[in-house]
Amino acid sequence: MPLISLEKRRRGIYILPNLFTTAALFAGFYAIVQAMNQRYEYAAVAIFVAMIFDGLDGRVARLTHTQSAFGAEYDSLSDMVSFGAAPALVVYEWALKDLGKLGWIAAFIYCAGAALRLARFNTNIAVVDKRYFQGLPSPAAAALVAGLVWVVFDNGLHGEDVSWYACVLTIFAGISMVSNVMFWSGKDINLRKSVPFIVVIALVMAFALVSSYPPGVLFALFLAYACSGYVLWLWRWTRRKKRQALLRERDGSGTPPEA
Repeated sequence: MPLISLEKRRRGIYILPNLFTTAALFAGFYAIVQAMNQRYEYAAVAIFVAMIFDGLDGRVARLTHTQSAFGAEYDSLSDMVSFGAAPALVVYEWALKDLGKLGWIAAFIYCAGAALRLARFNTNIAVVDKRYFQGLPSPAAAALVAGLVWVVFDNGLHGEDVSWYACVLTIFAGISMVSNVMFWSGKDINLRKSVPFIVVIALVMAFALVSSYPPGVLFALFLAYACSGYVLWLWRWTRRKKRQALLRERDGSGTPPEA
């Protein structure tokens, strides 16, 4: 007779992904507490820790075949705290408070953008292309804001020194989350397939680069990712305009357009 019954083992596996979600929620709450205590570096790092746990809970659920509606809802609520309320409060306490009404309006735009982004993601999960996110993902937006706090603090500056930059970046992150701009999701990468050796070397170099200066490298990476969606949108828009111009030229010359 087994020491632990099959039912209890199944219940334990079911709880496992929710433990990672709880850890992400705790990290987001910890970031808020540290911001209230004016320990902004700890608050920024806690948001990045929340990102790690948030990325693990879904993967653990898929590996153990324990996906559930409860887990999905709990994950969304945790994301709202860790990547919605926490970054907004951290950046407000750190830099936006001195801007008066504009400061809390910018923080609210970010917080509302995160809530709307999560609600739209939950309703469109079976509709949109899996290869892309519609709007900037809330963890990436949170990393963008937290990365600014971390890198500025690490260089010995204060929030009031970069309050206007923080305001613009916060509004940019909030609007990007509710935009229709498509961002690459990376979900088309199959980790079970073999990859060239150069990919392994690139991953090692990436880890070494991040470890060399985490605040600056992480902020630069997420800033580049936030801009990549707009670059992709501009490239597609340019191609579409060129294609339409070519079709008009062919129609005007009497040459039927190609199928």
